[in-house]
Amino acid sequence: MSVIIALAALALLMLAAYRGYSVILFAPIAALGAVLLTDPSAVAPVFTGVFMEKMVGFIKLYFPVFLLGAVFGKLIELSGFSRAIVATAIRMIGTGQAMLVIVLVCALLTYGGVSLFVVVFAVYPFAAEMFRQSNIPKRLIPATIALGAFSFTMDALPGTPQIQNIIPTTFFGTTSWAAPWLGVIGTLFVFVVGMFYLNRQLNKARHAGEGYGTELRNEPETAEDIALPNPWLALAPLVLVGVSNLLFTHWIPQFYGQTHTVQLAGMTTPLSSEVTKLTGIWAVQAALLAGILMVLICGFGAIRTRLAEGTRTAVGGALLASMNTASEYGFGAVIASLPGFLVLADALKNIPNPLVNEAITVTLLAGITGSASGGMSIALAAMSDTFIAAANAASIPLEVLHRVASMASGGMDTLPHNGAVITLLAVTGLTHREAYKDIFGITLIKTLAVFFVIGVFYATGIV
Repeated sequence: MSVIIALAALALLMLAAYRGYSVILFAPIAALGAVLLTDPSAVAPVFTGVFMEKMVGFIKLYFPVFLLGAVFGKLIELSGFSRAIVATAIRMIGTGQAMLVIVLVCALLTYGGVSLFVVVFAVYPFAAEMFRQSNIPKRLIPATIALGAFSFTMDALPGTPQIQNIIPTTFFGTTSWAAPWLGVIGTLFVFVVGMFYLNRQLNKARHAGEGYGTELRNEPETAEDIALPNPWLALAPLVLVGVSNLLFTHWIPQFYGQTHTVQLAGMTTPLSSEVTKLTGIWAVQAALLAGILMVLICGFGAIRTRLAEGTRTAVGGALLASMNTASEYGFGAVIASLPGFLVLADALKNIPNPLVNEAITVTLLAGITGSASGGMSIALAAMSDTFIAAANAASIPLEVLHRVASMASGGMDTLPHNGAVITLLAVTGLTHREAYKDIFGITLIKTLAVFFVIGVFYATGIV
């Protein structure tokens, strides 16, 4: 019965998301409904002591990354840099390869530091135009963007500044560049299989005589003719974020040491920071700040008249994205405290292989919470010590644990109640019924990829 209660809470949250309701509202309703059915007297204490505490703790650690990523993405958009990148990709590859162009542009933006939550806003207008010119069904746009922004550059490609690649650093003492070869192999798997799947779906649609579509919503207006910046200049901030992230990852521990203690005049007690657990977060924040500064300097002429409005929009987007994720994190934390979850956790502990155990645990929790970052945070907070002990006993480098956890978080996270999926469908003017099937196809490919990487590690020992 306890397992049914936990699954019913998940089903309620997924249904609410499918129907278009806010997960910020329904995450606590679903979670506390499960608590009510388990122990009515625990509802208020669990809401304050578990849901809100975990939600606020997540925001405390990761909101700056959401915020800086959103601001950086908005400035890239306002400066015309994103349009210049897309235009250059079209010239080089052509409109006949619209899906490939959009995947590559999304990948470039996310790997360059633009938050995956805001990539859709920058890319959708160009994706819609390219798909219309190529007569590709509009319903394939969300899956195409998902492959480029929500998959390999989110959690597999080494050095990516996305939050899903940063969270494991605080648990394993690794960096965002952990297990680079496994990350590259996982990237190639997702990209190749994902493009095969998208092209297969496109061929099926064309054989059925399906075109771009007619009854359309949220179609972007024709963009104004503006002078686009040099594409190399447009790429420079993205390259700077990537390089700065790598450099700060090495510099921060050298400057601060393993731990750092500071006491300002107004502090009653010293403030001690475990630098090894914060290096990944601090490095990404510093890199994004450097990228923001460069965009402001290089594109200020195009940005200045819309800077105030643009940054307000970016802050609003960051708040919504982080609150969605944090609410799902709080939901997952409550579900993890229920007897039904303990039954599932005990079953998972019986999986003897530490990497497979970690992959299934993280994937399961990411699916329950509808959040890669939220599910992974809960799983690692509860079981990272167990994973580390098992990995040490099996002589498995912690870098491999990092990469497996990161990639597993990007598996079943994109279920219908996922915040990024909801945002993606809303921006493109499509419904779950119209477009989610192909998003789920990408979800299955991402899920398979982590087990492929585990198999490669055991077969070759490569890290």
